[in-house]
Amino acid sequence: SRFCSPACKIEVPERLTVSHEALVRTGLAARCVSIAVREATDEEILLVHSEEYLEAVKKTPYMTLEDLMAFTQQYGDVYFHPNIYHCAKLAVGATLQLVDSVMTGRVRNGIALVRPPGHHSQKSAASGFCIFNNVAIGARYAMQKYGAKRVLIVDWDVHHGQGVQYCFEDDPNVLYFSWHRYEHQNFWPNLRESDYDSVGKEKGAGFNINVPWNKVGMENSDYLAVFFHVLLPVAYEFCPDLVLVSAGFDSAIGDPEGKMCATPDIFAHLTHLLMNLAGGKLCAVLEGGYNLTSLAQSVCQTVQTLLGDPAPLPADLGGPCESVLKSIHCVRSAHKQYWSSDLPASELSAKSLKVAEQKTGNEPEAQEQRSPEEIVWPEPPKRLCPPVRTAVALPEGVACPDACKRCSSAEAPSSLYSLSLHVLCECVCAGSVCRITVSLYILVCVIVCRAVHVLICVCVCVCVCVCVCLAPQGCSDVAGFMQAVLGLLLPLGYEYNPGLVLLVRMPGSGVCESVWQQLAGLLQGLAQGHTLVLMQVRGPVWVKYSPVNWWMCIQDQNWQLCKCTNSCYQQAEYIRYS
Repeated sequence: SRFCSPACKIEVPERLTVSHEALVRTGLAARCVSIAVREATDEEILLVHSEEYLEAVKKTPYMTLEDLMAFTQQYGDVYFHPNIYHCAKLAVGATLQLVDSVMTGRVRNGIALVRPPGHHSQKSAASGFCIFNNVAIGARYAMQKYGAKRVLIVDWDVHHGQGVQYCFEDDPNVLYFSWHRYEHQNFWPNLRESDYDSVGKEKGAGFNINVPWNKVGMENSDYLAVFFHVLLPVAYEFCPDLVLVSAGFDSAIGDPEGKMCATPDIFAHLTHLLMNLAGGKLCAVLEGGYNLTSLAQSVCQTVQTLLGDPAPLPADLGGPCESVLKSIHCVRSAHKQYWSSDLPASELSAKSLKVAEQKTGNEPEAQEQRSPEEIVWPEPPKRLCPPVRTAVALPEGVACPDACKRCSSAEAPSSLYSLSLHVLCECVCAGSVCRITVSLYILVCVIVCRAVHVLICVCVCVCVCVCVCLAPQGCSDVAGFMQAVLGLLLPLGYEYNPGLVLLVRMPGSGVCESVWQQLAGLLQGLAQGHTLVLMQVRGPVWVKYSPVNWWMCIQDQNWQLCKCTNSCYQQAEYIRYS
């Protein structure tokens, strides 16, 4: 920068260098595909911005210092220097290169580490460190070049991305979700339209979701509650073709702007929950993040999840605080008329408010007065990166799925009971077998069945059993089923924090393949991905364990290992469920 403004001292080049260095140091960069960066063209920038504004920014490399200062003063909390036009074009170009790679299938997902950020930039104005709106241009680009019909933009930056909202507030093809520090309009950008009742305009009504944080100190459980009860129900109904994330990590602990208490590992879980949408097509683009320590940690957590590694165990989750419950209630009330998802405007339950009040009473009163240097949090736990994700024990003649390790039937445990103990006690971790005491494991058991079935569940350890009981005609109400998963099962599972998830699919459950895939995928965010799945397909039951998955063919009645031939395995669909 050629001159300094107090508001701009935190947006420094080190934000990128520390993030990249952390990815290299942890070995994550070596596992990623590096995508070449280019400058965006005028035509691409004009997808969102006016020609008058673009021509004005083009002149900045040739301005004197006095001219740059005068030009900057037209806008709020932004600075210009002779090289910023070039950097801003590279930021947009990098975003579009990532969109190209994801939409063409070259990569499954990715993150663009760019600066300057973009979500505050408007059609004809720079704002909040942002010159061009990287994510908004990326959305328009995907729709124009690849025919994406529906794009979901998730903005978890601690500031409201008003530039993205203005761009798409009348567009029903883009669903924009933002949570942001608001404090009843007392926090930047101090806009009335950042509140929960700004839902979009005309045909875009209902496609703009604002969740205001009206106090600081939000924690992991607050973030998850908003995902479970607001974002995900609507996102699944919207059914996007692409997910773009305005990945601002100033919503992490220690950030001088956000003053929140969410730890970096929560971004692993938020990313995992979004990866089940749009067939996994997800592009994250860096926005804010001004504590260099939590920024680097959060970037690493996000990238490791994008690479497919199991999410870490969530730590110290409770219920959301009272302020968040009120925001959730207001948002759901404002949007209930636009979505068929169950978004009732019911009053907050007495139990939820009591828990939230107790939590609020235990919060430090001086949180906002504490400097980032005074806030200490533990290093994110080391995450599993198993070299073998799935092991299978199948009858002779049944093909082993790709990327799976085949074990002979003789190597597999001889009963369901011993299989459960085997799964609980052994997992492949960093190339070696780690033994874990069974008594330390807490189990969440999810059974999907028809209402006509009688179920007996015998638990060998501490267990929460959730029976998803379907009507005799099967799961015809897919929306209702997913609402139960998002609104009940996932919140319960995350708060309980199990060491293993047991997922049972009973005969003729009526759950279609796509819904089953979503259920299994969402639940793998729990228990570091340790998931034992029992499925019955026209007779036998197949067992899967993840991240070291076990599959077995078991007799219906006595659950003993079946010495069957190919005729026992009558359907190949289950192979695809892995």
